[in-house]
Amino acid sequence: MGESDDLSRYMGIIRGHLAAQYRGMLRLAGGNLPYPFITPGSDQYADVLWDWDSWLSNVALRQILLEVGDSTGEDLGLYERGCVLNYLHWGGMDGWIPIMIERSAPVQRPQNPYRANMHKPVLAQHAAFITQQHGGNADWLRERFYYLLTFLNNYRHHHRHACGLYFWQNDLMIGVDNDPCTYFRPPRSSGSIYLNCLMYREYEAAAYLAERLGLESVAGELRKDAAACAAAVREHCWDERDGFFYSVDFNLLPAETTGLHAGHPRDWDYLIQRIGVWSGFMALWAGIATPEQAERVVSEHFRDTRTFRASYGVRTLSRMEKMYTIRASGNPSCWLGPVWGISNYMTFRGLVRYGYDDDARLLAAATIRLFGRDIERFDGLHEYYEPENGEPILNRGFQNWNFLVLNMIAWLEGRAVITEF
Repeated sequence: MGESDDLSRYMGIIRGHLAAQYRGMLRLAGGNLPYPFITPGSDQYADVLWDWDSWLSNVALRQILLEVGDSTGEDLGLYERGCVLNYLHWGGMDGWIPIMIERSAPVQRPQNPYRANMHKPVLAQHAAFITQQHGGNADWLRERFYYLLTFLNNYRHHHRHACGLYFWQNDLMIGVDNDPCTYFRPPRSSGSIYLNCLMYREYEAAAYLAERLGLESVAGELRKDAAACAAAVREHCWDERDGFFYSVDFNLLPAETTGLHAGHPRDWDYLIQRIGVWSGFMALWAGIATPEQAERVVSEHFRDTRTFRASYGVRTLSRMEKMYTIRASGNPSCWLGPVWGISNYMTFRGLVRYGYDDDARLLAAATIRLFGRDIERFDGLHEYYEPENGEPILNRGFQNWNFLVLNMIAWLEGRAVITEF
């Protein structure tokens, strides 16, 4: 059997498995969740609404419905809108919105809503995706749009450094759990490239929603915020020496104007963190990179087998980093080298955006083989994998953004593809 036959067989296995499993991600309203919603799936994440998980699971579910011809597409609208509305239900004037909501456990509001991590900046992106899927009608969001704006105001005024980059308040529940650029770092010190790429797209999505609601002046302000964020990433996160996008370190003492250093206090606001993390590829996913920057990122980093490129996709941490490890861990999940479905997918989307189709095909095929082989052997998918041999490491039954492999298959076959906003 040739490689193409092998790939075709895995595509069939994946399609059959996803078609049989996707309905298990839909949950009815109840308790702290007044609207129906989408759960990431698997017992470990059952009956809980998560921020970027529900957004990306929704993108995958729309592709599944497109493929299987499910007549319940309108019913899905109740669940996908419910994800956003459940979060906005807990919104307020301070803009703090929780990262996750459990059906029966109380939502823990922080003592200081301006010094705590909150929902990642993907809420407007999720709402914009849903609006696009329903012909551009954003009226379902109108009564709660104010809370989406206060959410963005919280980020803009309380999570933003003077240089224009956004930072995490701490290392808790950041999505990429133990990214060494943030993990065990001092509070408010991590200008994460991952966070800033999400932030740029969040402003773009919020501007789109404002336009759909007839709020043109609001949309104009949001587009200015988006442009400022993108400019800050290009200026501060791009490293011309290495040809890659990095996070930055704000953990500096105040610049002295008296004493021994008074003759020349420091005049830089941060130090670049030259730590090879997969999220540097997100500058392509977000569309922030210039064409020249994208060329260096792809040729010098994506294609380098010594660092990121592995047999089954993208290592989440460069193999040349001292912190690189593949050992299993949960809470935090391990992002120090294993291959994840979401890092493969978002890197793939960036490659497609900038026209690196040959590289995108290779990454899509590697992901299809990884997941097809997993389903064939274990009748399920896992949370993350060994980069070279594709062996699963943790949490059988994990669904979530892994289902985006179907979107990759559709692109590879030249068929209609559902993409995030």
